[in-house]
Amino acid sequence: MCTAECNSSQNTSSSSHQLQLVSSVPLRKDLSLAITQIFVWPFVYINVLMLFTFYRKQSFRTETRYILFANTLLTDVIFLLLTDFVVIHTYSYLLMPMAFCTPFCMLMETVSICTPLTITAMCVERYVAICMPLRHSAISTTSRTFTAILIIWIISSIKPIVDVFILVTTVSEQYLFDLTFCHYEIMTPEQWHRFIGGNWYIIYFIIILFIEFFCYLMIVLAARAASVDKKSAGKGLRTISLHMLQLILCTISIVYPYIEAVVIQIDIQLYLSVRFFNFITFSVIARAVSPLVYGLRDEKFYAALLYYVRCRQNHISSENRESNP
Repeated sequence: MCTAECNSSQNTSSSSHQLQLVSSVPLRKDLSLAITQIFVWPFVYINVLMLFTFYRKQSFRTETRYILFANTLLTDVIFLLLTDFVVIHTYSYLLMPMAFCTPFCMLMETVSICTPLTITAMCVERYVAICMPLRHSAISTTSRTFTAILIIWIISSIKPIVDVFILVTTVSEQYLFDLTFCHYEIMTPEQWHRFIGGNWYIIYFIIILFIEFFCYLMIVLAARAASVDKKSAGKGLRTISLHMLQLILCTISIVYPYIEAVVIQIDIQLYLSVRFFNFITFSVIARAVSPLVYGLRDEKFYAALLYYVRCRQNHISSENRESNP
């Protein structure tokens, strides 16, 4: 798994060998690996199917909220595939060269940060659509949406790039050639480095949560105004509420490494159980909220998705549902 907490007493040259990531009991190990596959692959399949639906419909590719939704689906698919790759190799006790793991971990961290930022952009888009309906078409253009996505990816990549720079300048040359498990903690072997990273996550979480609370409050105030569509405002509030739930699930990973660090001092088997629960709940299941928010609740997208799931059968009924959301 990708969020293991390294022991502060480990030295940089042997930390990957001292870190116990999975149970050594064969039955428990195999069961955990099977449960992971059961959770990961259905979400991967659903997200890929929704990406295909987005690509096939021209109207989706020109509307801001669907473009942002597709970016969320893309980052979630990449995250789930990379995470599953790491899980399989970890449970197989396969060590990878540090040179291979570094770009791998950088990409995983980038898409992990990208998801909450994209969710925040989706909340802002709903705020503009409901609170500034006359300016929405001018603000939420296709070109601006793709520019926003590019900025999101650039911001998301800053932390892993900085972490790599610090890693290269602080660790010994031998550490860079070690064999290791591909979890992000190999990028931050020093305690002070992890402390800085933890503080960065907290600040980042507070800023995002503040933006989402602001959007939620503005929509609540707009919903009380007579000039605003009550139905649209109500749907916007429910959508942002689900976004906030997903944000909390995705960013709670800031806290649980500290909990795991305490639990591991009590009992190693309890630590492994808590670690696995955290991984499934806050790394995998958290990625299931995006399809729920737009893929299944949005009638227009759901009609198109159902059309392709049925292999283009019942074409007329699907088109009728899409035209009458």
